[in-house]
Formats: sequence, C-alpha cells, structure tokens
Amino acid sequence: MKKVEKKRVLITVKAYPNPSRQYGETVCCAGVDLINSKLVRLYPIPFRDLDNNQKFKKYSIIEINCFPPSDDKRPESLRVDADSIRLIAVLDTENGTWKKRKDIVLKVPIKSMCQVYKEAKSNDVSLGLIKPENVTFEWAKQSLSDQRGREACYAQLSLFNKQKKPIEEIPLDFYYKFKCANVTECPGHKLSIIDWELRQSYRKWQTQYPNERILLEKIEQRWLHISNTTKKDVYFYVGNMKRFRNIFMVLGVFYPKKSN
Repeated sequence: MKKVEKKRVLITVKAYPNPSRQYGETVCCAGVDLINSKLVRLYPIPFRDLDNNQKFKKYSIIEINCFPPSDDKRPESLRVDADSIRLIAVLDTENGTWKKRKDIVLKVPIKSMCQVYKEAKSNDVSLGLIKPENVTFEWAKQSLSDQRGREACYAQLSLFNKQKKPIEEIPLDFYYKFKCANVTECPGHKLSIIDWELRQSYRKWQTQYPNERILLEKIEQRWLHISNTTKKDVYFYVGNMKRFRNIFMVLGVFYPKKSN
C-alpha cells in the first residue's frame, strides 16, 4: 500500500522537458519541503499537460499528493499525483528583495560540492545546495538523440495527452566550472547545466541573434552575470542522475544580492 502524503513545496528547480514512452513528456522539478527544509525531487510532472491554474513558475509554493517511488531509491525522490497539484503562492522579488525566498531556501543545509560527492557515496544523497567560487561558463556541441525515437514518443503521447508540438532539442551542452567556496583542497568541478531557463533562452534568442557565435556570447554573459560571486550571494542547486549516481548537474542557480 502506497503511503500518500500531502506536502507543500517551494519549487526552486525546473529542468528542460524530456519525452519518454513510459511517462510522456515530463519535467523533473525540485524544491524545498516547507515542513523540514529538505530538498525533494518531484517526478513526473507533465508540465505542458497541466491545467493553466496548475502551471507553476519557479519559486511558487505548490501543494501536492506524493509518495516514495518504487523505481527510484534516491531518498529525496517523490512520485507526484499530477492531478493533485495546487498553486498556493508565488514568492516574488518585490522591491528588489529576495527575502521571501531567502527565508526558505537558506534554511536548507549549505554544502560544498566535495561534500555532496562524499555523501552521495556514503548515504546516497542526490540533491544539494552548494556554494561555488571562481565560476566560469563553457559550452560544447552535443549529438542529438534519435530523432525517430523522439517523434515516435510524441506520436504516442498525442493519443493520450493534449496535442502539443515536440519541444526543440538543443544541440549544445552548457557547463559551469567552479571551485567550492572555503574548501582549500577542492580540485575544482565541471557540471552540466540543465536549467529550463538556459535552454529556453537559447530557443528564444535564436531569432534575435541568428549568428550562433553572438548568441552563445549573450548566453555566456547572462549566466556569468547571475553566477557573479563578487556581486551576488551565489548558490547552485545540484542533483545527480538516477542511473549514474556519480554524475551531478547544476539544476539551477540561487543568486540574491550580497547583503551590505
């Protein structure tokens, strides 16, 4: 018997949509459990199939029915009943202040990436909030997935879900390179970035900047700006892959201004 719980979660992470035959087109989300200030992973979220009053932005508080999945033993993972999603509030940055968000996010234990890797080996930790420094940005061409397979997924999905155009696959991978703040022996880390906003920017800015070199320069400027540790109090949300527990990615960036 599945133990279903009702939770309220501040959504801090939305990954780029991914089609699969098993779950349809889904978005992996993560956020902060408001009861215990722990990070949780919510899956599957069929975001584009949700009713309009259920579609949430990042830094929305949502209420959900959820339970531990049988096919994912990572301790932070929760299977979500998408029909139960209810939008409670959106935490804005009114008057330039991030206080509403900081009051929740910064209750999560702050770790180093070096610490997260150790805890992943010892306790199967798969999510973390880390503090980086010396951040740089890189990109690399990637091979697109089997396009026939993607088309077949969407053809199958159209039989059961709302009709939707296949979402564009981005032909690039993006990375942050950084060191852990206040960790003298940190060897440095390079993690791919899977934030929806980054890939969505690539899609939207292609028209504005048809020259790919200029487009990539603009993307680099934007993502170095938000991760500028001299001007902002920067944190990375990081998480690993279900099949490859040793591979972590940057799921999103939390970047309030530094306090005076």
